Amino acid sequence: MREQTIDLIRRYYAAFNAGDMPAFLALLTDDVAHDINQGRRDVGKDAFATFMQHMNRCYREQLVDLQVMANDAGDRAAAEFIVLGEYLATDEGLPQAQGQRYRLPAGAFFDVRDGKVARVTNYYNLPDWIAQVGG
Repeated sequence: MREQTIDLIRRYYAAFNAGDMPAFLALLTDDVAHDINQGRRDVGKDAFATFMQHMNRCYREQLVDLQVMANDAGDRAAAEFIVLGEYLATDEGLPQAQGQRYRLPAGAFFDVRDGKVARVTNYYNLPDWIAQVGG
């Protein structure tokens, strides 16, 4: 189960990097819990899709140096990566977007159920990102 979970998380990030939102969302359970960095928890695939529409409007990101780990049962996983991004459109409450580029270490934790992502919790250093985009 461990290897199947690692493969699932790698496919999740490959779909993200490809900008393939149908493939990305297909890897989620219908009741997926999404813990947004320093923010709220959204529940459901529709809420996740809405979040991703907003993110794709404001940011262009590629995730590199991906490392994925999973427990033996395959029901928990973690990923560490570097976000290479460009700030495209001003996000509410954040500095003005002017195409600034950023490089940000990040990580995520996952619950996996029935071969799909049932929870993802993302972490990154928001003050570091703000400093990089000139806030």
